[in-house]
Amino acid sequence: MAATTNYRTIYNKLWAGSVNWGSDDIRAALVTSTYTPNGDTDQFWSTPVANEASGTGYTANGVALASKTSTYTAANSWGTSWAATTAYGSDTTANYVRPTTGNGFVYRATGSGTSGASEPTWPTTIGATVVDSGVTWTCIGRGIQALDAADPSWTGLTLSFRYLVIYDRTPASDATRPLICYVDLGAQSLTASNFSATFNSQGLILIPVA
Repeated sequence: MAATTNYRTIYNKLWAGSVNWGSDDIRAALVTSTYTPNGDTDQFWSTPVANEASGTGYTANGVALASKTSTYTAANSWGTSWAATTAYGSDTTANYVRPTTGNGFVYRATGSGTSGASEPTWPTTIGATVVDSGVTWTCIGRGIQALDAADPSWTGLTLSFRYLVIYDRTPASDATRPLICYVDLGAQSLTASNFSATFNSQGLILIPVA
């Protein structure tokens, strides 16, 4: 699982301290296709909880994420460098790269496509873009703050769902429990099956740092 969508209204609260990734009770919950996520306006668990999955093997309000980490990596130390004729922009690829020779910046693929045979001339202004054959790269910052956790899992599930929703359960009510991100898993229907949401090796949430 490589792609997550952040709820934009909550995004900066990770930095402002309203959501403490390390110490808060961060949950992963399964939500059905009757929920229509809106990353711009949805703010609290009270919105998707009305469409939370229900069935054998699943406990309401999801499971707590274990082994949470928050790691900053400077651009030149980012582990994934650009590669020629490589597909970018899908859930199965690493969409954040540094140039093969570090220049102090990290770039994100926008859209889906295949990189060219030779490396592009990388812009060094944050927000600037460069076209690389079928990929457009955006300069996003001088480093990445990666939020990660152990992969959440369930056993013996009999239920249908579509979304994995990550939220902070620490506040006292659903109306004040911040949404953090969600993943569209596609329609899932399980019968007495185990399920694990496998997070990308780069991290669950990647936050560019200018």
